[in-house]
Amino acid sequence: MTCQYLSIPALVCLASWGLVLADAGSAFAGQMQLNGGDPAVASSPTATASRIAERPLLDGDVIGDPAWQGATPVEGFTQEQPDLGAPASERTEVRLVFTADTLYVGVVCYDRDPSGIIVSDSRRDAPLEDTDSFRLIFDTYRDRQNGFVFGTNPAGIEYDGQVTNEGQGGGGLAGAQMQQSGSGSGFNLNWDGAWEVRAKITEIGWTAEFAIPFRTLRFPSGTDQVWGVNFQRNIRRRNERAYWAPIPQQFSLYRLSLAGALSGIQTPSIRNLKVTPYVLGNILTSGNRPVESVTLGDVGGDVKYSLTSSLTLDATVNTDFAQVEVDDQQVNLDRFNLFFPEKRPFFLENAGFFSVGNPGEVDLFFSRRIGIGPGGEEVPILAGGRVSGKAGQFNIGLLNMQTDDFSEQLASTNFSVVRISRDLPNRSQVGGLFVNRQGVGNLAPDDDRNGTYAVDGKWGIGQSTVLSSFLAQTDTPGVSADEYAFNVRSRTNLEQIDIELGYQEVADQFNPEVGFLSRRGYRKPDARVMTRFRPKDFLRLQEIRPHVTYRGFWGFDDFQETGYSHIDSHWQFRNAYEVHTGMNLTLEGVRTPFEIYPGIFVPPGTYDNAEAQIVLMTNQGAPFSLNLQTFAGGFFNGKRVTLNPTVRARFGETLTTEVSYQRNDVSLPTGDFVTNLVRTRVSYSFTPRTFVQGLVQYNDRADLWSMNFRLGWLQAANTGLFVVYTDTRGLYDLVERPQRTDRSFIVKYSYMFDVLR
Repeated sequence: MTCQYLSIPALVCLASWGLVLADAGSAFAGQMQLNGGDPAVASSPTATASRIAERPLLDGDVIGDPAWQGATPVEGFTQEQPDLGAPASERTEVRLVFTADTLYVGVVCYDRDPSGIIVSDSRRDAPLEDTDSFRLIFDTYRDRQNGFVFGTNPAGIEYDGQVTNEGQGGGGLAGAQMQQSGSGSGFNLNWDGAWEVRAKITEIGWTAEFAIPFRTLRFPSGTDQVWGVNFQRNIRRRNERAYWAPIPQQFSLYRLSLAGALSGIQTPSIRNLKVTPYVLGNILTSGNRPVESVTLGDVGGDVKYSLTSSLTLDATVNTDFAQVEVDDQQVNLDRFNLFFPEKRPFFLENAGFFSVGNPGEVDLFFSRRIGIGPGGEEVPILAGGRVSGKAGQFNIGLLNMQTDDFSEQLASTNFSVVRISRDLPNRSQVGGLFVNRQGVGNLAPDDDRNGTYAVDGKWGIGQSTVLSSFLAQTDTPGVSADEYAFNVRSRTNLEQIDIELGYQEVADQFNPEVGFLSRRGYRKPDARVMTRFRPKDFLRLQEIRPHVTYRGFWGFDDFQETGYSHIDSHWQFRNAYEVHTGMNLTLEGVRTPFEIYPGIFVPPGTYDNAEAQIVLMTNQGAPFSLNLQTFAGGFFNGKRVTLNPTVRARFGETLTTEVSYQRNDVSLPTGDFVTNLVRTRVSYSFTPRTFVQGLVQYNDRADLWSMNFRLGWLQAANTGLFVVYTDTRGLYDLVERPQRTDRSFIVKYSYMFDVLR
């Protein structure tokens, strides 16, 4: 069977391919260790939580605390790597108890060699892959799609996040512009709940105690409940990952359809009202020199109220994001928009409920359009509100935000978003989205509005295949045609092969002004095939992942604007080293000249090139590690050599440093140039909740350097004291002509009042 791109029959063709792959997946699934969907769920392990009268003393001591003695320990972890299906090399015990208002989890991670325990970081939400760690996930609605993740390491860090759609983002192969954690669907690392954890290393290994208030979670109404649950333990020195409910190698902890069951939970009637006011002082110096400093003060706050045990109202007044780290700078050597992820806390909670589209390429709702101007200016947000959560089988997200006039140039604007979806059996879902932007006030021109409408859905077939699609339309005054976009795709993910096929169209006039588009006016087929092999005894390899990726963009006049073929293999060794060896075949069709570097233009034409790609990663859990990415080959009928080394060093679990350098050495028929981007991060943690962080960046392509220093003294849910210094200036400020200063020194304090506690 062959498919023709650039035509509506391609949609039917892709759907038929999806059904063929689904049949193949169903046939092959019988060979999997865990297969099929419902049978796997039916055979999943079970655990029971016990009610206790006296709460544990939260000090990390599980074995010596009598509050844990009556709980039945959960055991029997199974390796996912290095030896799939084998019992975990070390014993792990998990106990679950609860009081009237809090769920407690006690973890004992036995280790015959406690001196070999690796602790790489003590920052809140620091990565848990490169350290000994423990994670758990609760599927409180038992919908097998969405959940809450909590984790820690032997230093006792607080790590939490929200999972939607089993951790899967939107459909599409968007290349390098992929979303980071905390942006949109999949896994939202930047969700910060109010909970506590303590951990300690002992002569038997390490132990941890979690205290998670029921009010931090969302769950259905009713007293007696059964939740989905799974646990993951990492033993870093052995590169070992083990789960309580076994997970095949192609999935992760987020695969909630394979989670176990937690019974015995008796939830309280939720009455939750949290008020978080803030006060802020800012000394600001900005503008062409000479310029005077201005001292500013501000107050505002957020309110969180539980409408039901499943629906939450969040309100904000005079919203401020002073504590948020600045964006990582990027070098743009193409003619399309760069993607910068959302980092602001208010927009990150339940962000997956609002995500529709293809992240980093076609985001139908992109919250960075609210409160950030087209030039990166911070636009004041007067107030806003959000209702999010579940009502029965429906996922609900309602958002309304109001910004103020800015600098006599940007009009006050109202933003509204309505997102409703319904869960269906076997990881399936159908939903709709409405986004509206309306200019208001004296600065707004007539008919200053824009709307986006969309429907989307996915259909799970067995445990291995998902078909998904979205269809969107925009409404822009003065435009009457070609305002649509759609995407259809299928993915079949088995133990040894992962196949993804997709087709996307974005019309010339498609204009989601509260979304993100990397480009418009194209048809795009894409495909990816990845295979996985785990040799028993070959060069000490843990896993080999050969794969091929293709995506192509054609204009509606059949002119090919981009072609990208990636042929690669990942070689993962048992000592946690990894090597990627690949080749990229690229085609760029340039319609109009564009300035790739000041004074250097790429003329119209079609450029067909090839480049080699090599990546080397040493053990990222070691005190000193290296990640080196290199590209060398053709580039717009010239040559490019890209070196991107990242060196990380840590001293214990308190001091971590990272230096990243990206150098592009480009030689084109129209001229030669070199770009340099240096990024240095330093973090010191006095305790898991008290830290100082520094970020210094130098970008000669953008002609600027910047620094951002933050001192944080955290309390519950990422509130507390923040001291932030930011300085950004053009490169000419470093020599003889200091002409402009953009500098601020901010002190902000926020405190969460749990009114009904």
